[in-house]
Amino acid sequence: MAVVFDIGNVLIEWQPEDYFDREYGEARRRALFDAVDMHGMNDRLDRGEPWAQVVQETAAAYPEFSREILDWHERWLEIAGPVIERSVRLLRALRRKGVPVLALTNFGAESFELAQGHYTFLNEFDEAYVSGRLGLLKPEAEIYAALEAGSGVAPGDLLFADDRADNVEAALARGWKAHLFDGPEGWAARLVADGVLTEEEAR
Repeated sequence: MAVVFDIGNVLIEWQPEDYFDREYGEARRRALFDAVDMHGMNDRLDRGEPWAQVVQETAAAYPEFSREILDWHERWLEIAGPVIERSVRLLRALRRKGVPVLALTNFGAESFELAQGHYTFLNEFDEAYVSGRLGLLKPEAEIYAALEAGSGVAPGDLLFADDRADNVEAALARGWKAHLFDGPEGWAARLVADGVLTEEEAR
């Protein structure tokens, strides 16, 4: 058995709207996200397009929101976080037990490298399958196939946690075991139920 972690909203909170509410106020954030497809911009980064270039192009296209858009590059570490501490403890409990731990994440190649320097547990995976490096996005079947081929683990021996139902459904369709993450307590309970960790190990 190998355990596969998504990262955003599983190990690190990913709620960009919260950052913009704090920095600019809810009304300004709503105006920004109504005018600009910020998540679509981020999908381009997650598929491997150059980080600074994409953000600067978007800022130039929407000059009335350029300051806010540029934050997506210049203040990204303030947008991505905080850490979900119990999930990190579960990752490390798995590692101590010798269970292979993989990452399968929609994440920009450059922002993942930055995050690894700041959140050091991101260096603890046996293998990390990062969309921006692969040029593939969940829930596309090809990114799941890339993990299967790279890890050599049979689909039925993969247990995957992700916070998005479409990503979980895509894993289940390939024969993976999968858990829709809605908090670390439920994920801990699933790891215990599947016999991967004991209750004591999952605390």
